[in-house]
Amino acid sequence: MDRLPQEVALEILSRLPLLSLVQSKSVCRAWRTFIQDQLLLKKHFKHMVENDPSFILQIMGHCIQNQLYFGDLSSDPNDENVMVIAKKLTIPPLLSFHLVSSCNGLLLLSATHPSFELCIYNPFTRDYVELPKRSHHAGVLGFGFDPTTKKYKVVEISYKRITHLYFCRRVVRFGMRPASQTAASSVEVHILTISSNTWRNLGSFPFRFVWQKSQVLVNGKLHWRATTNLIMSFDLATEQFKEVPRPNFIASNRRIHELVVLRGCLSAVSFDDDNEELEIWVMKEYDVKESWVKQFSIGAYVPKMLQANYQCHSSNDPRFHSRKEWIQVLCLLKSGGLLLQYRNKALVVYDPHCRTFQDVEVPYEEIPRCLTTVVHVASLNWIDT
Repeated sequence: MDRLPQEVALEILSRLPLLSLVQSKSVCRAWRTFIQDQLLLKKHFKHMVENDPSFILQIMGHCIQNQLYFGDLSSDPNDENVMVIAKKLTIPPLLSFHLVSSCNGLLLLSATHPSFELCIYNPFTRDYVELPKRSHHAGVLGFGFDPTTKKYKVVEISYKRITHLYFCRRVVRFGMRPASQTAASSVEVHILTISSNTWRNLGSFPFRFVWQKSQVLVNGKLHWRATTNLIMSFDLATEQFKEVPRPNFIASNRRIHELVVLRGCLSAVSFDDDNEELEIWVMKEYDVKESWVKQFSIGAYVPKMLQANYQCHSSNDPRFHSRKEWIQVLCLLKSGGLLLQYRNKALVVYDPHCRTFQDVEVPYEEIPRCLTTVVHVASLNWIDT
């Protein structure tokens, strides 16, 4: 490797799988230094983005707690089965944690720890940084990279419950008795730049956001759906909220089920109460309402892992007539297929051309009680604090 021109060595190493690149750091000190070069890391990350996305799985079971796996999809050309090639990852020294989101190869974890509540973790370098404790109430989290300052930021929309008591004049034995009470929520936005030790309060916000399972970061902006069926963005550079144009189906009786990123495009998953099909609308040109197009329709399907549970219930059970609400859309594969997750337990690949479903084999140590999956572009990136 020492005899190769630097640009040739850079091109070779940038195309290695991440696990091979990590192992190469142990060859010698010169290789370790070269592999940590920012130019190589950026080039390697670019190649990873162009491939099918990998993902991080957090599996919770009766015997398994707080275990992370790095997963890649693999298909057998002989029987066309799709399975996950999973590698168990080393986890940080935490009592317990929840996988929140991923950005540029870094994970945001919500942790149970005496001295901190959130941390940023790179599961391949095993580096992690503890974030300062919050003085505000916990809420909806977002994690992203500000391209203008080259800094990572964590955003949290928190809800502080306020209870108002109203007293009547009726006197009881031990004094006044409250006749009634009402509750309201004060919505506040807080932000933390990772290089800082202080959460900043950006003030109040007039909307309530819906918690979502996946990180939605497009064009340097985090996205949430509000309870009013609006799509709101938060610009990590200007730290301002803005309403994003919605698809035309909002005029009908359809509503947004979740937001997701498909090949870099903001996408909206929708359904109505009378239609068994999920629709996926994709915004081809960001912030342009006319660029929304309906790209996918997904019919009803019950994965094999869930079929026994499904058959045990009466067809009159309303929970099983809303199967579309089970589905989480994870990502769009290079083959054109969609990777889906059902009821936080089963992974499925949907082929929109043939309208067929393939259950994904995951080498579980036990059937998971709960499965958290985030799309993850693995990287050796770290944070300059």
